[in-house]
Amino acid sequence: MFPESCNPHRIFAVPTKCFDVLQTKRSVVHNFNAGPSILPEEVFDEASRSILNFNNSGLSILEIGHRTPLFQQVMDEARSLVKELMHLDSDHEVLFLHGGASTQFMQVPVNLLNENELAAFTDTGVWATKAIKEAKLFGHAEIVCSGKESNYTSIPKKFQVPATARYLHITTNNTIYGTQWQDLSLFDQFNVPLVADMSSDILSRDIDFNKFSLIYAGAQKNIGPAGVNIVVVNKNILGKVSRTIPTIMDYRNHIEAGSLLNTPPVFAVYVCMLTLRWLKGKGGVAAIEKVNNAKAKLFYDTLDSLPVFKGKAAKEDRSKMNATFIMDDGALEKEFLDLCKGEGMVGVKGHRSAGGFRVSMYNALPVESVKALTDLMKEFAHKKG
Repeated sequence: MFPESCNPHRIFAVPTKCFDVLQTKRSVVHNFNAGPSILPEEVFDEASRSILNFNNSGLSILEIGHRTPLFQQVMDEARSLVKELMHLDSDHEVLFLHGGASTQFMQVPVNLLNENELAAFTDTGVWATKAIKEAKLFGHAEIVCSGKESNYTSIPKKFQVPATARYLHITTNNTIYGTQWQDLSLFDQFNVPLVADMSSDILSRDIDFNKFSLIYAGAQKNIGPAGVNIVVVNKNILGKVSRTIPTIMDYRNHIEAGSLLNTPPVFAVYVCMLTLRWLKGKGGVAAIEKVNNAKAKLFYDTLDSLPVFKGKAAKEDRSKMNATFIMDDGALEKEFLDLCKGEGMVGVKGHRSAGGFRVSMYNALPVESVKALTDLMKEFAHKKG
């Protein structure tokens, strides 16, 4: 309940106690959730203020018109920040669209693949197989390599891509299995447009984003809350299919409308903008990559030093975003999960289809959280050793 003197709507001078109601101090929690996942504290602070009074407008961010100058500034800054952080050239456009990556499993082939044409896919896990399934509804999908035989614990390195392929689709990071394409130069040899699902490692490492003809990512890992999808597309690959594309599914229409073709998820885009601002303030992608590398090194060095735990992914393919591991003793797994829960460590349980443990170390996760977890692992291993 808000205090009687506090009306959070249509007020220009919001009493401090209104913010006090909204901004209750959060408990100390180490958030290792795979997504929706951790966001920076300063983003929460700013977003919570804007829920009551956005930019001193007297309106909540939740109720401003999406075609007003107030929100136009948000959308413009969000798109500009993506272009800046990715160092995108003038051929690449940035879109903020409804839904998550699963929508793009369908929207990509609708825009890029004719019924009688071929798209190539690397099968590295659940999300890649879902993308393949959807593509088959609109054209031919050829799997050029697969990690299925290893239960997706490793990334296949040897493959060929047909020259006739309209595009090659990869999933850069695999949240369920804890693997990641580490060497993206493997794809330079193929003269085929490269399409990437970067949902779980976008903006976590400094790469040449201009090499990709299309990138899509659900925002809820590294960029913002669930409900919005970021698409980075080279406009030169569009307009080459013969089918009639439904208006709302055509990337060209969204580009022309500046991501305002229909009512966007306003609050989700706004929180993305705040998170992108935060990332820029931290020094950008190259700077956050150093932090991410340090977190991953601390975790994996600890994991490899404790025989009671066992990593699941091949060492050369380990993800810096999602670490997966197990114990040989199932009873000990439950005991360790209970211990994590008692210490305020959430999201450590592995995906329901994979079991074991999963620790997600996205951009906003502080090194201190990884340190707390690795200390707990050492303590547990010492007691059970």
